[in-house]
Amino acid sequence: MAILKLHHAAYRCRDSEQTRRFYEDFLGLPLAGVLEITETKSGRATNTLHTFFRLDDGSHIAFFEAGDMPFEFKKQHDFDLHIALEVERGFLERMFAKGKAEGIETRGVSDHGFIDSIYFRDPNGYVLELCARREGHDEMMDPARNSARAKLDAWTAAKNART
Repeated sequence: MAILKLHHAAYRCRDSEQTRRFYEDFLGLPLAGVLEITETKSGRATNTLHTFFRLDDGSHIAFFEAGDMPFEFKKQHDFDLHIALEVERGFLERMFAKGKAEGIETRGVSDHGFIDSIYFRDPNGYVLELCARREGHDEMMDPARNSARAKLDAWTAAKNART
């Protein structure tokens, strides 16, 4: 396969320090890199900070603070946008208690059959999900066993029949 893994996914942030406190101090993801961008590749002047927080597998979650570019920050609905990070079961339980104790919006534990999840809201309005694998996870996520393509095809056919 030519695509090896996710290097980073990037999102806008209101304030880089508030975002750092959530992702580094609360979640424990180390601040791995910072790029100050003063000019875009097209030559436009900007005042943007790009921050990267490292996950254990070497991938990153990243943010842009770009005060000179309009962006509507709002509380995102889980179905619209959420960031899901895999953790071990014990960490999931500790973070649930920590979120409640620190007054961070915390929801869960949700049993999705193949994972258990808890949810926080970060300072930018994004829903952050921490999930721990359940027994049978790999089988449930194996397209050779779970009929993923057939289920998508059935969904698409039913949707097309309604329109």
